[in-house]
Amino acid sequence: MAVPGGAGLEQAERETMSKSSYEMLIEQVREIRTLESIESLLGWDQQTYMPKCGAAHRANQSALIAASVHERFTSAELGALLEQAERVADRADPVVATNLRELRRDYDRAVKLPTRLVREIAEAGALAFEAWQAARARSDFAHFAPHLARLLELKREVADRIGWQQERYDALLDEYEPGECAAGIHELFAALRPQLVALTTAIQAAPRQPDRELPRRPAPVAQQAAFNRAMADALGFDFTAGRLDVSAHPFTTALCPQDVRITTRYDERNIADSLFSVIHEVGHALYEQGYEPRHVGTPMGTYVSFGLHESQSRLWENLVGRSRPFWQHFLPRLREVLPDWVGTDLDDWLLAINAVGPSLVRVAADEVTYGLHIILRFELERELVGGQLAVADVPEAWNERMRELLGIVPPDDAQGCLQDVHWSMGAFGYFPSYQLGNIYAAQLFAAARRALPELDAQIARGQLRPLLEWLRGSIHRHGKRYRARELLRVVTGEELSAQPFLDYLNGKYRRLYGLEA
Repeated sequence: MAVPGGAGLEQAERETMSKSSYEMLIEQVREIRTLESIESLLGWDQQTYMPKCGAAHRANQSALIAASVHERFTSAELGALLEQAERVADRADPVVATNLRELRRDYDRAVKLPTRLVREIAEAGALAFEAWQAARARSDFAHFAPHLARLLELKREVADRIGWQQERYDALLDEYEPGECAAGIHELFAALRPQLVALTTAIQAAPRQPDRELPRRPAPVAQQAAFNRAMADALGFDFTAGRLDVSAHPFTTALCPQDVRITTRYDERNIADSLFSVIHEVGHALYEQGYEPRHVGTPMGTYVSFGLHESQSRLWENLVGRSRPFWQHFLPRLREVLPDWVGTDLDDWLLAINAVGPSLVRVAADEVTYGLHIILRFELERELVGGQLAVADVPEAWNERMRELLGIVPPDDAQGCLQDVHWSMGAFGYFPSYQLGNIYAAQLFAAARRALPELDAQIARGQLRPLLEWLRGSIHRHGKRYRARELLRVVTGEELSAQPFLDYLNGKYRRLYGLEA
């Protein structure tokens, strides 16, 4: 007797049997990545349009999706497919080899974490984000402290379950920077610290100083938004595959290369705030929009590390967006949109947007002092995870480290230890990626200049596509084929070093401030 739909079922079974274990593995992984994109969409909505009263339900939604993703990725079925594919798949194919290597790494980490723990982290993070927003608005660290303590407890459990050799922090750092360790980051940052302090001191005593009020002329939000959109378009951001919105803390959410969402924030008395956050987030978005479509949903269709991702945003924001060639093209267009900028001198503008000096807020920091903000956060979160620093002592420790590194002390928690969203997300180990991004960016941009001898002239004409195409070919298309340091060697022929970044800073800022010998 014929069973309704029986022929269709038999055909589906035959198609399944004809697929290799590798193909079935990739099919399942892509479905899981689709679920993760739903989780990302929930996070984007929470930071942009979600009503405040929806926080508790959003925490339940986020926890449910996170648990589902974890259960599917750590299932016995997927583990068996991965093991079988590793035995029979063609490892000579670099795409196959990369996908299997990275899926094995991710699977081995994931199976060590019980679904209960994944669910608790997602729920705690959603609630902590709302508590952080309220605490920041009131400048009240005590309101956020219990949530921070809870997330630390959960993330320490993550580190212990994954395993570590030197310190807990290494297990968390490895999530963002595969292969890196706290001791190695400390060594790299130690080479930067004294030179950043020395250059900052020299600049503060320089004979030439910027007009810091120049970017603070009145700039209506509507006009800023119009200019930012035009600039993002010129940089290569595809608005048919993305959107630009407003949030308390600028960020990028990538659901897929065809749906990449960026945000900024506006201050009518400081155009630089939105201007450079847009360039920064566009840099992230260009990476996400640049993966090869055939690899989407697999390790070959995602970024190498958070530091490499940050290198793309810092390259566009600073090495391009704060350069003379860039503003030779864009300053006349800014004058057209904002009448108060008519008559602005290029040299004055360049000095103003490259003003150097100690600042309270990381996202408003200049290129020279920014690294000191990251060193502070790296040191404190390393101590928090290791148990050397108690949650209750964070404000005092933060203020003391600010005094030591930058010579200033925050007047309140909102401008101090509550300024960043990362700890409310449980993202311990994330902060080093920012300074790694600066270091990578300097080496990559130097390589781009060697490969594109007319690069500065092209940027001055507003021709930014050659640089974007070089980045697409050198970085984006490789996905996770290489580890970050290995990719840097492939592209530049050099080992990771802080020296090119220091050379860039000294060359640029000594010229700007009249400190050349």
